[in-house]
Amino acid sequence: MDKYFKGKRILVTGGCQGIGRGIAVELWRLGANVVVISNQPDNLEKLKKEYPSIEIACVDLLDWNKTRELVNTLGAFDGLVNNAGVVILEPFFECSPESFDKTIALNVRAILNISQIVAKKMIDNNIKGSFVNISSQASKAALKDHTSYCASKSAVDSLTRTMALELGPHGIRANSVNPTAVMTDLGRKVWSEPAKSQEMLSKIPLGRFGEVEEVVNTVLFLLSDSASMITGAHLPVDGGFLAT
Repeated sequence: MDKYFKGKRILVTGGCQGIGRGIAVELWRLGANVVVISNQPDNLEKLKKEYPSIEIACVDLLDWNKTRELVNTLGAFDGLVNNAGVVILEPFFECSPESFDKTIALNVRAILNISQIVAKKMIDNNIKGSFVNISSQASKAALKDHTSYCASKSAVDSLTRTMALELGPHGIRANSVNPTAVMTDLGRKVWSEPAKSQEMLSKIPLGRFGEVEEVVNTVLFLLSDSASMITGAHLPVDGGFLAT
């Protein structure tokens, strides 16, 4: 896998913190030419300062037209990781249209927008590559207070299958990764209360939450030629949560 990524251009959205940052940094370590898109200028600058050869670009992915304009200037890529997303926790009866629309716009519509541009340039340049969309166990299992999030991640899985069907003839694969709760800095804060974490942990046969590197390793596998016959798949990284 080390040799595969040398010289490859990979675009990572939401790649300046959490799982996205882990993906971007590991791709850089393996010799890829990494471009990170985010709407967080401060975190982008921190990433750039630590890893000067990683290219950064700042845009609000909720803005369809500005995102298209930016991605069009970035050139062709060998791979894309659609990692950017949002979680807005609201009970079913309190889920607002504003929250629902924002969640769908960032978690699903932005994937469609960016993937259209990247895929077209790959086809125009005869590049056989791979897309990985970050989904969630919430795409397949209902989680309390996650109405809009669950709906959006189910849509991500469906969009991934459609991408696999239509891009496959061009030699472009598309898969999703579906993690459980992951111990990013934010994840450790959210799940630090035993009363809250115990209910979720009781549903995970392995008895623990995921670590960032476990998701990163799965994403890299799907991006690489090691997964050359895998497309349209939704790969859980959930410790068995969806098996119960």
